Amino acid sequence: MLIATTLFAQEPKGKKGPPQPPKNLKLLKPEEIRTTMGAFRIALGAQCDMCHVRGDFASDEKPEKEMARKMIVMTREINANFPDGKQHVTCFTCHRGDHHPKTEPDAAPAN
Repeated sequence: MLIATTLFAQEPKGKKGPPQPPKNLKLLKPEEIRTTMGAFRIALGAQCDMCHVRGDFASDEKPEKEMARKMIVMTREINANFPDGKQHVTCFTCHRGDHHPKTEPDAAPAN
């Protein structure tokens, strides 16, 4: 599975056994990591090292990781306002595969 390979690609080579459990989780549950990180990767058109320090996923050194946490809170708050309990907004809603979401449409082509 590509997502699992990408998520745990920073494990030391030759290490046997299951990957170490995630550390420094503040908003996500361990069982949500693979699915959520895979969705982030697709929604932002990015690889893990956009937000994570290579070899140390638990590090908070990169400011992009804290921004991602703020975005998780934002989407949760937006979705909480829908009375049907469904998820209406995700990272992909705005990012559409770009690192930075567009805030206005592309310029119309010249005639």
